[in-house]
Amino acid sequence: MKIGIIGLGTVGEGVLKVLSTERDSINEKSRAYIEVKYACDLNINRNFSFNFDKSILISDYKKILEDPEIKIVVELIGGETIAKSIIIEAFKAGKSVVTANKALIAKHGVELFQIAKENKVSFLFEAAVGGGIPIITPLMESLVANTITEIKGIMNGTSNYILTKMKNENLSFDEALSIASAKGYAEADPSYDIDGIDAGHKINILASLAYGGSIKFKDMQLSGIREISTIDIFAANQLNTTIKLIASSKLLSDSSAQISVEPTLISNTEILSKVDDVYNAIETTGSYTEKTLFYGKGAGMEPTASAVVADIVKIVTRSNIESDYFFNSTKSFNIIDSNEIKDNFYIRVSNDFDIEKSPFEIENEIDNFYIIISENLSRNEIKEIIKNAKEKIILKIS
Repeated sequence: MKIGIIGLGTVGEGVLKVLSTERDSINEKSRAYIEVKYACDLNINRNFSFNFDKSILISDYKKILEDPEIKIVVELIGGETIAKSIIIEAFKAGKSVVTANKALIAKHGVELFQIAKENKVSFLFEAAVGGGIPIITPLMESLVANTITEIKGIMNGTSNYILTKMKNENLSFDEALSIASAKGYAEADPSYDIDGIDAGHKINILASLAYGGSIKFKDMQLSGIREISTIDIFAANQLNTTIKLIASSKLLSDSSAQISVEPTLISNTEILSKVDDVYNAIETTGSYTEKTLFYGKGAGMEPTASAVVADIVKIVTRSNIESDYFFNSTKSFNIIDSNEIKDNFYIRVSNDFDIEKSPFEIENEIDNFYIIISENLSRNEIKEIIKNAKEKIILKIS
């Protein structure tokens, strides 16, 4: 089957490399003959990391969309505007699409799956969550007998790398971010990674798949790791916990769910506390399987390319794959405000706070801060109590 790749950035080049160097192996194992007819990018005259037939390179993506021989379009340019238009055009031209575009799926998944269904084509996106970790297919197929009640995990490698550096090398957030940037783990603007947006896109997709309905991204509560200090890392260690950026969702009823991304103190007895550097781990809880863990590298050229190629092979070797059930446009979930839910929290508050007039007791005192452990209060209740303190941070305890 002939395919066209649009976008030859890190992932796009990786996909082209895998399909070029592993073509015979893929064909032998899956009986899927895949030919890249065109690979499109704005910069086709640059150097590539491997040798291949450069005659397939083009700079006009419409050549792919208008070619009747091409049956699968691989969209790897990212973003939410041009990418969305390309995908819709491909559907209407009778072409299936494979993408790694997590933001597009999270925000426009319902619409795109409906258009794919109307045009009787497939739309797959394994690489959008977890890079090379197979998680989409298990949710849609292997765990289909289960009611998935909870999903939680470390879904952003950049933030996890920063937190690991802060803990293991006693670095400040800015120092760890600088190292992550130098190693290529953080973008020039790292906001999506460190503010929880990237992980938010991923948990939105997983929850929508698992619960069989639409979850509006704008309704989710997201917070990142910018405010985490060396004091918090040290205090967490004293409590036999580790701070991780955790994306989580919990099914509360047939029509409601709790979903959030936030720095969380994880007990050092839990597996997630041991997931370090750029690795990701996603834990699902099913009605029959109970807890299942998926672990591996969540980003990078080769792991993500592996997931994209797996989706291409799936389309080639199967008949039309419909996924619209998992993004059911007729069912939407009410997202409960996590700030209103009573839970256990870690609090760091500056010592100008009048502890004597509060319901709290001091767990520890570090530099000019009180460390407090709150039980059975909501985040909003805590905010009200400590609102006059000069500096404060509230972190969930899992």
